[in-house]
Formats: sequence, C-alpha cells, structure tokens
Amino acid sequence: MSKRVLICDDSGIARKQLARTLPKSWDAHVDYATNGQEAVDFIAANGVDLLFLDLNMPVLDGYQTLEALKSMANAPQVIVVSGDIQPQALERVRLLGAIDFLKKPVDSGVLQQALERHHLLGIQDDSLEKLIVAQPVEGIEKFTLSQVLQEVSNISMGRAASVLADMLNVFIKLPVPKVNILEVSELQMALSYSGVGSSRCSAVSQGYVGAGIAFEALLVFSDSSFPDMAKLLNVTDKIDRDLETELLMDVSSVLVGPYMAALGEQLNVDFSHSHPVLLGQHVQISDLINVKRAQWKRTLAVEIAYEVENYKISCDLMLLFTEDSLPVLEKLLSYLVEED
Repeated sequence: MSKRVLICDDSGIARKQLARTLPKSWDAHVDYATNGQEAVDFIAANGVDLLFLDLNMPVLDGYQTLEALKSMANAPQVIVVSGDIQPQALERVRLLGAIDFLKKPVDSGVLQQALERHHLLGIQDDSLEKLIVAQPVEGIEKFTLSQVLQEVSNISMGRAASVLADMLNVFIKLPVPKVNILEVSELQMALSYSGVGSSRCSAVSQGYVGAGIAFEALLVFSDSSFPDMAKLLNVTDKIDRDLETELLMDVSSVLVGPYMAALGEQLNVDFSHSHPVLLGQHVQISDLINVKRAQWKRTLAVEIAYEVENYKISCDLMLLFTEDSLPVLEKLLSYLVEED
C-alpha cells in the first residue's frame, strides 16, 4: 500500500535534495509544504503517513508544528530533518513526538536505515521505481544563488550553534538566514533592524579567502549583551573595556570558527583567514559602517541573528562577499541543484 509522504521545509533546495534521497523503489506519494502552517493544513485536509519536518521556518517553525500535531487525531509519524543539531534540539523534538532526527544534508543510506528502523518501507520490489512526485514543479524549479547560499548557511549555522551549545550548555535560537545583495546604505539599515537594533554596539571583523572567494565575517554585538556574555563564560571580574574585548574575541572564535569550517566543507574549500580585528567598540551602527564604507560599496550579504535562550545576548553574524566572488560561488554551489 502506497505511503503518503509530506516534505516540509521553507527551502526549495532542501525539499528537492530530500526528495532525491528517498529510496527509488519505495511505494510513496510525495507532497510538499513550505512552512509548518501549510503542513498542518495539508495533513488536516488530506491525511499523511509520514512527515519530514524542518525546524527553522517562518510562520510555524518545526517545534510549533510538532506541538500543533499533538492535538490532531490523524497526525502522521514525524522525522525531523534539520541543520540545527544542538543536543537540546534533538531532545525537544523527541519530547514533542518526533520518531527520529536526521542531520542535513541527508545521506541516502542514513535515510534508508531510518525508514527501515521505523518499519516505514513496507514490502519493496527493487525492480520497480514507484516513487510518485505529486508536485512536478519541485523537480524543475530553478534556484538562485541567494536561495542555495541560504540553505548552505542554514546548515553551517546549525553546526556552529551545536558547538556553542555543547561548550556552554545553552540552547541557541536559530533564525532563517537572510541573503541579499546590499548597497552600503542598505547594509546599515539591515543591521539597524536586526537583533542588535539601534543601540550602541561592538564588532569583530575577520577576512577569509579561498578558491577565488573573498569575504569578511562581521560579528556585531549589542552592548547590552556584555553582562550576560560574562555570566555565560563564568567571568566574575569587573567588566572594563579590556575585558569586553576579551569577551568579544572569545565568543567570536566559538561562533565564527565552526561556522566557517562547515561552510568550507560544503563548498569543498579550505579558507585561510586573517586575525580577528576589533572593528568598533560602543559605537552606533552608522559609525561601524563608516569604518569600511569604501570596501562595502556593494556586497552579497548573509545575515544570521543569534539569540541565546534565557540570556540577554543578541548578535548578528554577517558574511560580506565581494562581487568578484559571485561567479565562483555559483559554480561551487551548483552541485546542490544538479539534476540526476
């Protein structure tokens, strides 16, 4: 009997990648949802046997979706597929009823084992290819550089958060990364509307190059974050400018290092980097932008706003790619959307 499967992810690339990973001989009918609310509405109207669910999504995220499914009589079994691999994320989704958790990007062998482990494959005939895709547009959709880079950034973000969560025993709230081509004035506006907001801030900058790609990693902290940063790192000394600088460098190293390692792994690039530099301390966003206005005339920007649960810490990580890097990025990322 055919299984009805729903793949729920706001990223078209992630939906396509997961659909391509499903066993070709599996008798399954596949549909798609772009956020948790769409998934809940679809399940209520159609019934679904198995839901593959992302965590970081707009409208309803994965946690909210799992909570909503608890009150549904015809709720499907749920396998979470996410780049957020924090131990607390795994524990939370299991407590909310998910039967398994798979790390993005999903390996076909790992997915097959999960389906077998939960007896979801049924009787198979390996001589037949029974996979039926209900929405063929998923197979022919064209993706932009921004869309692909967003999904790669999402995975890198999750791995960086996992390192920080393990090290400090915290839970990191992860957003959907934003990817845009920005003029310098728009970059200032983006930071002003971020978690850092219009308050005074401090920032650390670090340059990266490799395989024809050049970008700057800019980590911006609201000044109101310093007391809780010290608390998080078990620092009890009086907070002065020198200690603030030390805290900035320590947290920047933990956040940026694992992110870049995961990004380089996905791009198959070994990035070399400069030493981190204190770009500004207790300044306005406009002052921060003015420091490098000449270099940042126009850039491809990836923005990630990190929050630490139960701490008043907000920071923005921005990757600012040079225009010359864009053709190289497109080439390196094209494998994610190649047709079989």
